[in-house]
Amino acid sequence: MNRKKIYNPESTESVNDRKIFGGNPTGIFELNNIKYQWAYNLWEVMLNNTWFPKEVDMTRDVNDYKNITEAEKAAYDKALSQLIFMDSLQTNNLIDNVNPYVTAPEINLILVRQSFEEALHSQSYAVMVDTISTNSEEIYELWRTDTILKSKNDAIAGVYEELTKNPTEHNFLKACFANQILEGIYFYSGFAYIYTLARSGKMLGSAQMIRFIQRDEVTHLVLFQNLINTLRKERADLFTDTLKEEVIAMFKEAVKLETEWGKYITQGQILGLTNEIVEQYIQYLADDRLTSVGFEKIYNVDNPIKWVDDFSKFNDQKTNFFEATVANYSKGSLTFDDDF
Repeated sequence: MNRKKIYNPESTESVNDRKIFGGNPTGIFELNNIKYQWAYNLWEVMLNNTWFPKEVDMTRDVNDYKNITEAEKAAYDKALSQLIFMDSLQTNNLIDNVNPYVTAPEINLILVRQSFEEALHSQSYAVMVDTISTNSEEIYELWRTDTILKSKNDAIAGVYEELTKNPTEHNFLKACFANQILEGIYFYSGFAYIYTLARSGKMLGSAQMIRFIQRDEVTHLVLFQNLINTLRKERADLFTDTLKEEVIAMFKEAVKLETEWGKYITQGQILGLTNEIVEQYIQYLADDRLTSVGFEKIYNVDNPIKWVDDFSKFNDQKTNFFEATVANYSKGSLTFDDDF
């Protein structure tokens, strides 16, 4: 695969000739003519979802953090450290590693927007860490010093590095699946933990921040699911038995790593998140992500913590975090609805 030219006046590519990768774009964003309408629709949803971390009131969380148990503090800090790493990685991965090979301008738009949102999430975590935690430097170093976290991070980055070192069509498609796993599985045990605290009336500002972050992650998940499903139609030749085996192996490894991580940060000491619930929840997520891109379920389990969906309410509207489409949601009131 070749990186696209950013200035290409010799191109005569028409809108119907556009490709996700391997096209010959002019470099001009001619958005009056769209081939991938789903991408432009998603762009508009992302714009309408715009929010900023400073709008979330974290005042109450400062006192809550002082009063939660040491186990809850440790889990909170570890969850934030992991989320910080993933959004940092994703900000650079999208711009430097994925977008350079994408040759459809309407898809370039949403990848750039996603990268902005990942950077915004990094700022959100910085606000949470610096406002609430008493050991911010330690949290920012955990990705180096915590061996379990580093092992998980190495695995996450590994597939992206395959594309960096060997930019083939096969590795690009694998990177799309890796993005789906990152957005749709790896983030979720950390989110669920913070929601669990809020469900018991603690750290409500943090949960509100995560609600906004997770609403963004829904669009990111849909982005890569649509990329995969579109490529399945346009480039069925890429979906070989070898790819399918590698994808299934990636999902199984993700479930293993995320389950170990979820159990590690909760240590069986967080009410509402037993080891069994953590494992089943991650398995459920994996099955849902697989079926959304045309694969069969592996685990066949139900969602054990359906109450998590309650945190997706904005202006009395509700988005299903596990569906393959996204409706248009306004930012809405920042009043946190803690009636569960």
